[in-house]
Amino acid sequence: MGILQDEARLEVSRHAARLFVERGISGTSGDDIAAAAGLSKRTVWRYFRNKESCVEPLFDATSLRFIGMLRNWPRAESIETWLQTCLGSEQRLPAELSDDVLAVRLLALLPDEPALRCAWLMSSQRGEEQLAAIVAERLERSPRDIEVRLCAATVMAAIRVVDESISIAAVRHHQAFTIQDVIDRLARAIRAASTLPICDPVIG
Repeated sequence: MGILQDEARLEVSRHAARLFVERGISGTSGDDIAAAAGLSKRTVWRYFRNKESCVEPLFDATSLRFIGMLRNWPRAESIETWLQTCLGSEQRLPAELSDDVLAVRLLALLPDEPALRCAWLMSSQRGEEQLAAIVAERLERSPRDIEVRLCAATVMAAIRVVDESISIAAVRHHQAFTIQDVIDRLARAIRAASTLPICDPVIG
């Protein structure tokens, strides 16, 4: 897809996310999403396979931004040091912050909206594919190596669990998290899930 179409899909995704948060998935129709986005329903269905998939670009925008941080992970730094460097001083644009908040509110709906999990898992799969390339580069192995793919799969699953648990605790149970809490949970989860030695400095 071109950049303009990607941006258009993300804008529709933001409208769909807001509607899902306000009304639930069953209370939101394709017509509602199209109207909110100022598009025809036909255009919306040209972009998306069903209404739940409308939020995939939003999930992608938030989760792939995190994967992008890992792509720049220096071989000489541990996962804890790199997450502290990236997330401890991250300056997000207003649109990115808004997207993150929307994504958190959507993830908090997962226990009551199982149809939403399909969109979340599809986005996670795309993140896993990119993570496999990061693991491969860090260890100088092929991204098609089964052990590399397994490591990427387990690490992505761990990231997904942390995202879900923090979102649900924050939105449903009003639990407060500092950025340091998030960094520590992510670092522990990634280290626990790694089936290959990627978390410590790699000197080659």
